[in-house]
Amino acid sequence: MSTPTEDHTRLPDDLILPDDLIVQLARRGGTRAFAAQTVLLSEGDTSQSVYIVLDGRVKVFASDDEGRTIVLAELGAGEYFGELSIDGEPRSASVMTLEPTRCCIVQRAEWEAFLTEHPAFAANLAHRLMRQVRRLTEQVRALALQDVYTRVARLLTNASQPEGDHHVVPHRMTQQDIAERVGASREMVNRVMKELTTGGYVALDSERRLQILKRLPERW
Repeated sequence: MSTPTEDHTRLPDDLILPDDLIVQLARRGGTRAFAAQTVLLSEGDTSQSVYIVLDGRVKVFASDDEGRTIVLAELGAGEYFGELSIDGEPRSASVMTLEPTRCCIVQRAEWEAFLTEHPAFAANLAHRLMRQVRRLTEQVRALALQDVYTRVARLLTNASQPEGDHHVVPHRMTQQDIAERVGASREMVNRVMKELTTGGYVALDSERRLQILKRLPERW
């Protein structure tokens, strides 16, 4: 199996905030702990605070009135969200914790002051926004031009890590999670996963993590 490529729901490591900047930002805001499955931001909200993830994981997602959801990003320690609030517009997406998570919450005025005082961090923010645009462009391209199997196979390959003689997706991922990340129905994902399991390409380990046992076919 080839080495997995970048997970397009995650930002590269070079855009994760270093500890010294996190400490300085934390002095400007308050720290709060949240249980898993807590909605931190809702699409359309007019709040203007920025969240820095200190530990835990969150997902950024959009949904419609019928309950269909697509995951736009997944963020962990050292990453932040809500930064688009500096333009004064309503939130463009929702954010929910995937596990117990602790965040530093910085209000808009303090965030803007920090950007002014730390030009290097302002550059980090600009690069982060450019990476987000590229990643979302790739996501739109995949939704428009790739079939469900191709999107599922790419997600599993990108999200997996080497472990022994195969690859493992480190975080438990249900078929509903996969469906939300590739923009497909759970029924379609169930069909793809059943065929991959029957073909001996994937299996669940004792921790219910998804194992990729051999290179996934480019097409099914």
